[in-house]
Amino acid sequence: MPLIILAQITAAPGKEEFLQGELEKLVAPTRAEEGCVQYDLHRDNGNPGFFVFYEIWESRDLWQAHMNQPHLEAFRAATEGAVAEFQLNEMSKIA
Repeated sequence: MPLIILAQITAAPGKEEFLQGELEKLVAPTRAEEGCVQYDLHRDNGNPGFFVFYEIWESRDLWQAHMNQPHLEAFRAATEGAVAEFQLNEMSKIA
């Protein structure tokens, strides 16, 4: 059964544009990964510091492999102090 990931990221004040740029860098390499079915980045229209990744992975194991990729490690290092809040939900489609 596919795994749905909802990742919600809130930028620290003044870091909105910087964080968007860093998040955008994740899209192409992630979409090329084994098991990635969908990986879409969204920005809230009323709150420019709030971002959401909607992801679909073939399996939890392949998503876990994604979480250890070098481009995610580089993102975490580059954005230290730029993320005010991060929430991740692992979900299953029910209807």
